[in-house]
Amino acid sequence: MSFSETKYLLQKHQILPNKLLGQNFMVAPSAFEKMSDYASLQETDTVLDVGSGFGFLTRYLSERCRKVLAVEKDKRFVSVLREQLSGLNNVQIIDGDVLTVPIPTFNKVVSFPPYQISSHLLLWLYDRTFECAVLVFQKEFANRLIASVGTEDYSWLTVLTHYNAQIELLDAMPKHMFFPQPEVDSVIVRLTKRNLLFAKNQILFKQMLRYLFTGRNKKVANALAPFLKSKLGISAEKIERIVTSIPFRDKRVRTLFPEDFGTLANALLT
Repeated sequence: MSFSETKYLLQKHQILPNKLLGQNFMVAPSAFEKMSDYASLQETDTVLDVGSGFGFLTRYLSERCRKVLAVEKDKRFVSVLREQLSGLNNVQIIDGDVLTVPIPTFNKVVSFPPYQISSHLLLWLYDRTFECAVLVFQKEFANRLIASVGTEDYSWLTVLTHYNAQIELLDAMPKHMFFPQPEVDSVIVRLTKRNLLFAKNQILFKQMLRYLFTGRNKKVANALAPFLKSKLGISAEKIERIVTSIPFRDKRVRTLFPEDFGTLANALLT
């Protein structure tokens, strides 16, 4: 696979990459080997490839694992995928959006997912069972996943990632390795799945987490009160009792450690 081959296929099939769909194609084959090695691929693995494009990575993976699930949302590429990967009996091409179509069981993910679904893809993955995921994200986005408490990049996604995966930022992927070139550099990220025991009510925890970070500089008591009223429909009198007794009420939201949010969510149920 090369830059020239990618351009050839785009021209042959009269496809113009869709910037809104984050269609930037890896044109450095060395990245495939790195990602496969980081995923420690075995012959028994079933691997998910999100946004398969022309199927170059898919083909590489198919030679190293039991089965590849190649998911592609853009119908222009689905027909090309069927042509490019014909004869590979261990590849299942899935036509549709990974976030909405049924996906068979897999145990690993190796992929260059479209950048604009990065957050949604992680939330989707965190609700599923897998061993590890080796993904390429924009560097700025990846930095949010490992941000330190209190920094500008520290967010609800940082906290949620802490509970769901051990994360490592590995090799840099400069923008010149893609065509068309994205505006920023990328990085290989490895997520090793874990499930830390935390909130008793997962739905409440996630809702509270996202809401609190909209007021990340507020004190916890002040940020939590509107959430209790608008999302849970709690009366003003009861809200007053809750916010005066909750832990961390006088701390700023951005200064709470990931474990603190689980403690806070559980305190709302008492």
